[in-house]
Amino acid sequence: MSTSLPGRFGPFGGRFVAETLIPALDDLESAYAAARADAAFEARRLELLARWVGRPTPLFFAENLSREVGARVWLKREDLCHTGAHKVNNTVGQVLLAKRMGKPRVIAETGAGQHGVATATACALLGLRCEVFMGAEDVRRQSPNVQRMELLGAKVVPVTSGSATLKDAMNEAMRDWVTNVATTYYCVGSVAGPHPYPSIVRDFQRVIGDEARAQILADENVLPDAVVAAVGGGSNAMGIFAGFVDDPSVKLFGVEAAGHGIASGKHAATLTAGKPGVLHGMRTYVLQDDDGQIVEAHSISAGLDYPGVGPEHAWLRDTGRAQYVSVDDEEALAGFQLLARTEGILPALESSHAIAALHPIAKQLGKDARIVVSLSGRGDKDLNTVRDALAARGTSH
Repeated sequence: MSTSLPGRFGPFGGRFVAETLIPALDDLESAYAAARADAAFEARRLELLARWVGRPTPLFFAENLSREVGARVWLKREDLCHTGAHKVNNTVGQVLLAKRMGKPRVIAETGAGQHGVATATACALLGLRCEVFMGAEDVRRQSPNVQRMELLGAKVVPVTSGSATLKDAMNEAMRDWVTNVATTYYCVGSVAGPHPYPSIVRDFQRVIGDEARAQILADENVLPDAVVAAVGGGSNAMGIFAGFVDDPSVKLFGVEAAGHGIASGKHAATLTAGKPGVLHGMRTYVLQDDDGQIVEAHSISAGLDYPGVGPEHAWLRDTGRAQYVSVDDEEALAGFQLLARTEGILPALESSHAIAALHPIAKQLGKDARIVVSLSGRGDKDLNTVRDALAARGTSH
């Protein structure tokens, strides 16, 4: 499936940035095109994915979970990547690109901390200076990942403006990039931001979908009936969707965070309850009020706590190629507990949303349906959040 224009996904995407950033984005687009055409760059990237990240990740048939939800479920184990999440697939590519462009300093923004850890890890390997902007609220929620980034040699910059979460961290990272663009590479963590970032991140993450497609064909000799993934900014979902988007028989389900419930207004379900607007240099669906002001997002999962979404997701929604459903905090906690109990896997709270959505999706598709779920990350980073949430509900498990 192709997009309508370079840098556009139908009416979404584009570049809505200060004039000072246009030359930098042009340079990035040219450098990326040259790198992808360079056999040596691709060979180095693929070598690192295989020998350092640990790809291919397994596709695991979850027999116990399948019995619980009433369909045949496979888990694409991105939680087994080096650093514990899919984020490293993208940072390997982008930090290699930064080095090729001669940029000595890399900046990044992070919500749950996994993109920050993955960027710090790649910078340590490749010898580049790294600074990570992180909302102060996320610094509190994800303290183990802050420690990991600092041990890897990165400087973590807490952001206290706004809701002190991912949106505000991304604002600060873009301000820093405008000021230091000559020496700094901005490593974006999701399929978001101005062109060419949504395409770059999708391309580096599509390894998830390409592997999953080959693995399910090897296991079952047919394509799955559905692919399911959690959506915040959307890099995990776009990574696995990319492997199946040209297969019309495969239904694509993105799962957003409904937080305290859509009706409460405290959620991060951008594609369910947002409207088209401009955020962080792109046109996409955005949570906003009647005056066009950004509404703060909420999710128990720091990685989904974002009031926008990648523009390609907006296009997939409007064309009907993908369906987007929402799962609230309580249901996500139940998804966390379900996977722990049935398969001995502690999923990230982001992935727990995808697990929680399986019951209604399986009911829609039937007990013989084959469903592949992208398990985007492991839950170590969320243990404090889960413990506190369960304690508040009067249970410890």
